[in-house]
Amino acid sequence: MRTFGLRTAAIVGRHEEIRRLDALLAAAGAGQGGGLVLRGPAGIGKSTLLDHAAATADGFQIIRAAGAQFEKEMPFAGLHQLCVPLLGRLETLLGAHRDALRVAFGLAEGTPELFRVGLATLGLLVSAARDRPLLCVIDDAQWVDSASIGALAFLARRLACEPIAVLFGARTPGPAGGLDELPGLTITGIGDTDARTLLSTGTHLTLDEQIRDRLIAEARGNPLALLELPRAGGFALPEGTSVQSRLERVFADRAAGLPDAARLLLTVASADPTGDPGLLWPAARLLDLDLSAAATAATATGLIDFSNRVRFCHPLARSALYLAADPGGRRTAHSVLARATDPVTDPDRRAWHRSQACAGPDDEVAAELERSALRAQARGGVAAAAAFLERAAALSLDPADRSGRTLRAVSALLDAGSTDTAADLLATAGNAEFDERGHALRDQLRGRIAFVRPDDDNGPMFMLRAAQRLAVRDPAEARECLLEALEMSLLVGRGTGMMERVLAAAPPGHPPDVLDALRLLTTRGHHAAAPRLHEVLRDGQLRSRRPALAAMLAAELWDPDSYAAIVDWVMKTGRESGSPLMLRLGLALGVTHAVLTGDLGSAIAATAEEEALADATGGSPVFYHRLHLAAMRGRPREAHQLFATATAAAHRTGQLIANVHWSAAMLHNGLVDYPAALTAARQAVAQGGLSMAGFALPELVEAAMRCDEPDTAAAALESLTARAAAAGTATGLGVAAYARGLVTGVEEHYREAVDRLADSPLLAYRARAHLLYGEWLRRQGRRRHSREHLRTAHELLSGAGFQAYARRAADELRATGETARRRGPTYDQLTMQELTVARLVATGATTNEVAARLFLSPRTVDAHLRNVFRKLGITSRRQLRSNPELGV
Repeated sequence: MRTFGLRTAAIVGRHEEIRRLDALLAAAGAGQGGGLVLRGPAGIGKSTLLDHAAATADGFQIIRAAGAQFEKEMPFAGLHQLCVPLLGRLETLLGAHRDALRVAFGLAEGTPELFRVGLATLGLLVSAARDRPLLCVIDDAQWVDSASIGALAFLARRLACEPIAVLFGARTPGPAGGLDELPGLTITGIGDTDARTLLSTGTHLTLDEQIRDRLIAEARGNPLALLELPRAGGFALPEGTSVQSRLERVFADRAAGLPDAARLLLTVASADPTGDPGLLWPAARLLDLDLSAAATAATATGLIDFSNRVRFCHPLARSALYLAADPGGRRTAHSVLARATDPVTDPDRRAWHRSQACAGPDDEVAAELERSALRAQARGGVAAAAAFLERAAALSLDPADRSGRTLRAVSALLDAGSTDTAADLLATAGNAEFDERGHALRDQLRGRIAFVRPDDDNGPMFMLRAAQRLAVRDPAEARECLLEALEMSLLVGRGTGMMERVLAAAPPGHPPDVLDALRLLTTRGHHAAAPRLHEVLRDGQLRSRRPALAAMLAAELWDPDSYAAIVDWVMKTGRESGSPLMLRLGLALGVTHAVLTGDLGSAIAATAEEEALADATGGSPVFYHRLHLAAMRGRPREAHQLFATATAAAHRTGQLIANVHWSAAMLHNGLVDYPAALTAARQAVAQGGLSMAGFALPELVEAAMRCDEPDTAAAALESLTARAAAAGTATGLGVAAYARGLVTGVEEHYREAVDRLADSPLLAYRARAHLLYGEWLRRQGRRRHSREHLRTAHELLSGAGFQAYARRAADELRATGETARRRGPTYDQLTMQELTVARLVATGATTNEVAARLFLSPRTVDAHLRNVFRKLGITSRRQLRSNPELGV
């Protein structure tokens, strides 16, 4: 336990909390690590408990970091602070991981692959833990920068097989960042009996009973308040103030009687979040103070300790002393810290101190902050870039510079996911400061904000207005703005009427042009538009600029080959560029394609990789590909749970709800629950828009015919036939043919479907053509002929793992007098992550390579692999490579 300041008193009344800490350390010592977040208000005892864990972690290495209120926007500052003792081990990491950490910590130039920083940190900690177990202690996590919190939360979720424990202390109320998904322990006030014990052991003051009772009532179980309020010479502060406010007042009062030099030294120390004596003393010397006398007086208060690190007795003391200083004193402190900070090795912290030292606008400092913003963005610190730009805007004399920096700050905030903060900052920008291009950019930003707010329908209006402002000066950029508006509206499920508005505002383009093709689609239908749409897809430019929109067009045309090419291109580009957004899009599109082609192994593996990538980057969950996978696997309980989660998310975030309805229609048709399928298919067609409505039409035809609604089925068939005939692909024509067979009952239509789909890569539709034909033949009393098609359907469906449709085919075969062989993929008993590990190992990947791909530790990969061997009844990696069902 520390021997400094407030933490010398014995821990009182914390038996359950200590039990949890001891259990975490014991598990980590046995190689089963994890994380724990201690949450509670200021002074409640979180830091004391963290110190207790460090003091009792026998045999552990201990590394520590603490958030600082004034460093919250410095990207990866907290992570760097924690890892400083381990930097000598950087050379043990894979090259890409080593480079990612060096760039993130400002030790090298470049742009790190942000989603690798967490895994690289995990690798660094695992390397250190090879010698002995490791305890990481992060106090005041509410003030640690968001980039570091994301990386630390990421690694804390991946320690189940490692001798590493990570402890966080986070103040409430306050933002917890990415810590919400970690196990937590709420620290509350101690009881009156324990409070009396603490008062008697933790202070040397004699208190009569009445004062002691009043003090216990005032402290509300807060241990720091119990220890500190008596030292203040009284405790009856104004009613209604919080315990935190009272404690801050106590700390400020303790320094109030110090000489000016000592108070100024405390202000400089409180303004430096690093606690580095190598920075504090050079800065203080610039003030021409008697440093020995000032340090002696400051130390005598018990507020601060000047040793190998500059430490305050409590984080509240640091913030209280900083806020208690007059503005001139704070500016002086930041000024000398800026002058003492190396402009080469730490230019961003120097720029930040310079900005805080400004009493008014300063274009030179604003320009320096803008350069820091560029560096922060290159290192993935979009939140820091926004903070630098916002401060730069405030210090800008020129109105054009001020407005431009404000808009760039808003854009960075949106990239960081801080929608509300971005909206607030944008609202402060005055109209007079913008030229026409600035007005257009502001409207674009307003549109982006509105699109991600489910209760704001103004996104299309703002985006269209931005395009109108750009139309004369820059028609090409105006068209890009319109394309962005269209793609965003379709992706978030607000495409109703949007396409018509975009096309009406679009200036003429040069063929092949997607907007012109879409204009034909809306005005003259699929027959006129299909050739142009095919041309757009063949050109490839749309794929590189708007890959999500390109994928929608390929689906609209029932063109699996173009869709597969788009998926391949997006995946390759995402992996080569290191862009997590591009790679996640490619994986999600790839899952849908793999599901329809019957490669559920690939679909499951890609889903696991996309989820790992989302977790690594802190991205919002994407549901549509998981819905498609759940529907075709035919597991109703799992599917309905996912449908409910996705529906709630769709209503909250505006994600496309039609995906839920289409997936539900596919699932219920497989389960022979045709009324539920009919309801879902109707909703999917009504809300589907581009691509999704067309995919839902065959589901609607089948469900309507089974529910004896021939008029509904006929109308859906007419639309499906028009789309398929215009597209001209064998897949589309084959699907339309079996839908026509359902409506007409004509055998030739079923035969046509089987023939056209014979070479289609979309196994799901090829198998259903055989299933529907076999069902029709059986109902005609032609059992012998039906068995051939039902057998083929069952083999395809069961082999792919489409359980609901396979059971349907098996039931039909049983009705003909034949029992279907029960079969399914051998990998069906594996979890999603186990299957992904197995598939990667089957390609020859090493444990370390698999760990890097899935953002896991090598020990976790080996644990999954042991489970795979046990479940599949094999003993070697070579047997995995020879398993054809793994699809590699």
